[in-house]
Amino acid sequence: MRALRILLVDDHALVRSAVRQALTADDLEVVGEASSAEEALLVAPELRPDLILLDVDLPGTDGIRLVRELTPRLPDTRIVMLTVSTARRDLLEAVQAGAAGYLTKDLSPDALQRAVRGLRRGDLPMSRSMAAQVLEHLASSRAVAAHLSDGEWDLSAREEQVLRLLADGLTDREIGERLVISPRTVETHVGNLLRKLGVRNRAQAAQRYRSRIEGGDEAETAS
Repeated sequence: MRALRILLVDDHALVRSAVRQALTADDLEVVGEASSAEEALLVAPELRPDLILLDVDLPGTDGIRLVRELTPRLPDTRIVMLTVSTARRDLLEAVQAGAAGYLTKDLSPDALQRAVRGLRRGDLPMSRSMAAQVLEHLASSRAVAAHLSDGEWDLSAREEQVLRLLADGLTDREIGERLVISPRTVETHVGNLLRKLGVRNRAQAAQRYRSRIEGGDEAETAS
């Protein structure tokens, strides 16, 4: 079996050096490095590695947005986050963007090698607690979809996404970044949501959503 070809993307040279050293093995080969998302966008399509180990926090374009950019371009490449962040939001956004795993930098070299090798067996490179968070979120998302697709609200799939993020407290710009659409397009979706839900403002739409998911579906909210 040929060595697993790996690209490291991290803006800290010392971190890249430490990870490269940790992955020193006959069946693992670090074929390239990038210090920014922009550099990775140039290098990754040329190298076409089997695996990209990618930090969440990068200068300029962040790692999660980079996952969205690279996933459709490199369908045969697995992208796994390797970061100090244990934030639930980063975890869920990374998985939603297309990441195949989420590892933290406090792993020992042996644990990192096991996680990387496990990809070939179909293992999930992620701690049990993080995997549980992802499963919980997926189950919740299915429940949301069931509530919103019963015909009463008649929302499109994109409108459902915008409404959920709106209820999470995200701004138009943040929603646009999450869904890779412009803030103006987000405004259009929000306008359609207000009309379909029969509410006057975003706060009412968010409250209506939360009440619906909790089972109450109460339309009265504070304006």
